[in-house]
Amino acid sequence: MPIPTTARRSLTIGAASVVGAILAASPAFAHHCFIPMYSLQGPTASANWFVVTAEFGAALEAGFETGCPAARDAGYAALREARLPVGLKIMEKMTIADPKGTGRMAPNGADGRGLEYFAAGSTLPEEVLSTYIAAASGVDC
Repeated sequence: MPIPTTARRSLTIGAASVVGAILAASPAFAHHCFIPMYSLQGPTASANWFVVTAEFGAALEAGFETGCPAARDAGYAALREARLPVGLKIMEKMTIADPKGTGRMAPNGADGRGLEYFAAGSTLPEEVLSTYIAAASGVDC
């Protein structure tokens, strides 16, 4: 039986709030920098970079499983429409601009363009996951 639209909207808002809370408290990303990915067509494996697609991030950070290909497509379409990244390349080995771990950061580390730092308060990860989950959860699979 399909879920009524109002219930689906409430669940979506609740899921987005949970995602934000989970990401804000996530210690896994506390010391890393990342580069937003606007396409998943490039290389996704590297010795130094860990690639997290929106779909994988939703499962990893929020426990959200995309129900079907149509939901996945809706999630990625919403990200593209909002001009948000579809994934993040996370530097695992060190923080760029601070290879010795002294706490130094490059300027503009949370401006939504180029190199971003989780510790600088970048909101891109939360925006990506909440947008993806809201759109994907709105599709009946």
